[in-house]
Amino acid sequence: MVNTSAVSVKNLSKIYNIYNEPSDRLKEVLNPFRKSYHSKFYAIDNLSLDIKRGETVGLIGKNGAGKSTLLKIITGVLTPTFGEVKVNGKIASLLELGAGFNPEMSGIENIYLNGTIMGYTKMQMDKRIDAIITFADIGNFIYQPVKMYSSGMFARLAFSVAINVDPDILIIDEALSVGDMAFQNKCFERMNDFIKSDKSILFVSHSLSAIRLLCDKVAWIESGKLIEYGDTKSVTRNYERATYSSSNQCGIKREAKRVPQLESGLIKDRVKSLGEKTSSEECYFSDIALRNSKEGHSNFTTFSDITLEMLICSYLPHETDIGLGVAITRQDGLEVSRVNNIRDDKPITLKPGYTKVSLSFPKLSLLDGEYFLSFFLSHANLLQSFHKIENLIQVSITTPYAQCGWKVSEGVTALTHNWDINT
Repeated sequence: MVNTSAVSVKNLSKIYNIYNEPSDRLKEVLNPFRKSYHSKFYAIDNLSLDIKRGETVGLIGKNGAGKSTLLKIITGVLTPTFGEVKVNGKIASLLELGAGFNPEMSGIENIYLNGTIMGYTKMQMDKRIDAIITFADIGNFIYQPVKMYSSGMFARLAFSVAINVDPDILIIDEALSVGDMAFQNKCFERMNDFIKSDKSILFVSHSLSAIRLLCDKVAWIESGKLIEYGDTKSVTRNYERATYSSSNQCGIKREAKRVPQLESGLIKDRVKSLGEKTSSEECYFSDIALRNSKEGHSNFTTFSDITLEMLICSYLPHETDIGLGVAITRQDGLEVSRVNNIRDDKPITLKPGYTKVSLSFPKLSLLDGEYFLSFFLSHANLLQSFHKIENLIQVSITTPYAQCGWKVSEGVTALTHNWDINT
């Protein structure tokens, strides 16, 4: 019978003896009656888990829940107190940042060192070295001692080594959180390729968006115990509910009768019910208003100043960078423009609760026609969509006439231009 398990954990426990004073260790050893001076701490408590080949499994839980300890036992860094771990295949891991690197050695030398640790010969690493250097993309720093590296450069090199040594199981413990957005996106793309090759990934992250994006299953661990293991959507939803009920980190309650609304905004329930959003409703448009200091309604003239106000509700238990976009589409389906805070280099960080964002279009140069406004809310990496509402607001634009009796312009938009006439 073919073994389909990549990692099998059975009745695993890791127990540490906790002493109140350093001298208690000596007292315990020398005590003739074998008196105990310690208490037991279960970092892992009778945990069982089975990860199949080709599965991507996320580990979630609070800090100190036991996630990192479990990964260290699986990779052989720690030995269990009780239980057993069976691993079928070669493991590459990113545990603590810089782990497995000699700070005095250069990046190149550390690549070969890690290859040797994983059982590769120098000739085998010679075939992989170019791909590793190219993916890491840290320039001439590859020839410098890694003690000079920033945390982001460490992450780049460590991930590049791990993903390019052709492991059967890839283990990542929050190491990518220090990388920049472009590198994180490149890592996620490579991890997707890794998944398609029927290999396994164990991924620890506090970003539920990243967990939902990558993982087939999720294991929720608290106080060293496995609380739930199963479908990603179900487990992350239950984890969020437990997090919100145990503390008021969000500063708001889902059951609250009174929530903020924008003056002259769209009805909250209508906005919330429209469009596509995550099933957990962790982040969504709560209200949207169209403002104009002169007209105050959806009929405008070319070159009017138009302002949109968006009220965003976040139930995420931590600050989150988001991508917020607005698209303007003509009635015939032509997309006239799409703006996004990421492209505009205007970062938006949501805190748990409600955040109001304003977007202004000074002297909007659209010409005669009916236009529709669509709204898009996503994680800042643009890989995870939170809420999308298409054609929510209809705007009528009327183009004024020039003194000659013609419209001031024709087409889609009135371009800014100057005439220079020499006689």
